[in-house]
Amino acid sequence: MNIQRKIRSVLKRYLLGESITILLVLLYAPLMVHWYDGWLNKNISIEHEYFSHGLIGLPYAAYIAWTHLNSWRKLPNSPHPLGGVLLVLATLFYLSRLSDFVNLSLPVMLGSICLCLKGIPGLKLQGIPLLFVLLASPNHIPYLIEPYALPLQHFIAKTSGLILIKVGLNVKVEEMYLYVNDRIVEVAPHCAGLKMLFTSLYVSLMLLDWTGVWTSYKRSILFLASTSIISISSNILRNTLLTYFHGTQKEGLFTWLHAGWGGDLYSAGILGLLVLLINGMEKYFPSQSGN
Repeated sequence: MNIQRKIRSVLKRYLLGESITILLVLLYAPLMVHWYDGWLNKNISIEHEYFSHGLIGLPYAAYIAWTHLNSWRKLPNSPHPLGGVLLVLATLFYLSRLSDFVNLSLPVMLGSICLCLKGIPGLKLQGIPLLFVLLASPNHIPYLIEPYALPLQHFIAKTSGLILIKVGLNVKVEEMYLYVNDRIVEVAPHCAGLKMLFTSLYVSLMLLDWTGVWTSYKRSILFLASTSIISISSNILRNTLLTYFHGTQKEGLFTWLHAGWGGDLYSAGILGLLVLLINGMEKYFPSQSGN
């Protein structure tokens, strides 16, 4: 009888997990394909491109969840009532056919599964990967934020104009427009660096988690603040180069940096700086208790 009970227990544990995994794959594989196709081929809306950090963020979230597997299995089965509520909400989101709701149904669904199976302890255990999934789920929040980027657009335009004047170009700045040799360049909302800022902060969170620096409050704040400064400064330089290329009729270089692989290379270089930065912090500012 004991052997039968153990067999039933094992079958119940693993079959339930496999069934849930298969169901999630059937439900969300088409959505994942849509996201990745849009991010890789840039045939998704501009607002959804803001979440292209999900290219690396979602696999990283899956990796963290996998490393927690043994700890997950050791947790007692203690369903929480909120899990059922979130499960219904995720189902309604998924069936709504509204893009934002369908996208956000993924993190809500995953959170509901954690609560339904392991309760609050399970949710806490998988909190970090759930956060990365949530922050990589495309929605129109960037569209709502863009109107508030106007001061940043003005700042970038004025700073870029000042730099170009210093190198001897005839530049006139009006609001977020730069005029160079009677050619105009606009620092549009999606050119104000919000996408790069979101990506940089997302990657910074990944690095904080990977290195364990997040356990130090002061170093985490310093790293995130430095990331924001690097992101904004790099975007000023990028807009300066774009204005210079367009104003001097170097259209090939303008297209390469603006819409070609040059822009991707530039972004990769900025993210590489973040890796060097956090390595430098670990080397020259080692963690101390209470910090």
